[in-house]
Amino acid sequence: MLAVTNVIHCDPDILSGEPVFVGTRVLLQNLIEYLTAGDSLETFLDAFPSVTRPQAVAALELAGEALADRAHPH
Repeated sequence: MLAVTNVIHCDPDILSGEPVFVGTRVLLQNLIEYLTAGDSLETFLDAFPSVTRPQAVAALELAGEALADRAHPH
């Protein structure tokens, strides 16, 4: 899996500091909205070609890990 620093970042100078995919101006929220609407990962990647498949997959893996960590405190 890619390191989080190669996947998502927040910069106050890019879209008011909202989380975006590194090297793009594509919001992480866009991925969530596409998937929530029932669109495939392929559809998202076609709509946002500046996001790589490894970035999108890593973002989903990181989100899953974060949710799991919150659900099961260590």
